[in-house]
Amino acid sequence: MSENEHGTWMPGLGSVLDIGGDVGALVLYTDARFLDREVEISPLGDESRRVHTAIHERRVGERVLFAGVYPELSAGTYRIWTDDPSLPDRVTIVGGEVAELDWRAVRD
Repeated sequence: MSENEHGTWMPGLGSVLDIGGDVGALVLYTDARFLDREVEISPLGDESRRVHTAIHERRVGERVLFAGVYPELSAGTYRIWTDDPSLPDRVTIVGGEVAELDWRAVRD
C-alpha cells in the first residue's frame, strides 16, 4: 500500500481508499467460488446498515486473486453475512487502517 494526499492505494486491487480518523477499510479475500457474488456486511448489532460489494478477479503480477473491497467503514466490529458457518463472520475495523480477512485459508 502507498499513501498520498488522496488516500491509500491498494496495488493490484485497483482501489484508492479514503481512510483516516475513525474510517478504515476491509479487503475480503476469497476463492473462485465467490466470483461475482455480492457479500454483505453490517456493523455488529445493526443489521439495517448493511453494505455490500462484489467479489472480483484481480491480478497482482502473475497472481490471480479474488477479493472484495469495502472502502469506507466506520471503526467498529462488523458481521459478514454468509450462509457458510465454517467461514469467519466477524472483523474489526480500525480507523486509518485496512483490515484483511482471508476466506481462502478456510477449507471444507
